[in-house]
Amino acid sequence: MLKYQTNTHFYRNLVFWVGIIATFSYRIIVILNQYSRLWVEIAWYIGTIGFIWYFAHRYRVENKREKLIKKRKLGYKIHHKKELSDEDRDALVYILKSLRSSKARWNYIIIFAFSIIALVYAVISDMVGWLG
Repeated sequence: MLKYQTNTHFYRNLVFWVGIIATFSYRIIVILNQYSRLWVEIAWYIGTIGFIWYFAHRYRVENKREKLIKKRKLGYKIHHKKELSDEDRDALVYILKSLRSSKARWNYIIIFAFSIIALVYAVISDMVGWLG
């Protein structure tokens, strides 16, 4: 049995969707500004709480990987072709598995896409307002 375990599949998916909802909530504010202050505030709170949760999770995962690499001196051992212990191997398996199963890159892509859409909408909306 491996000593180091990734979060459950359910939790990783939950955090992924929390990040997506937070991203959407922040980006939709540009549209909601034209309709309802209440919905702007609701979207802002959902986005802020979601990002706190999402980025706290990402920090914890990245921090755990970094600590393992330093503690086990994995970079040094691999670079200098040193013997790896069973615990070193378990740490490497955990790191590789957590990188492979991470959905963070999809969150980054969606953040990027929603940001572009929100920016284009805001520019067009502002231009219509300036010209109209």
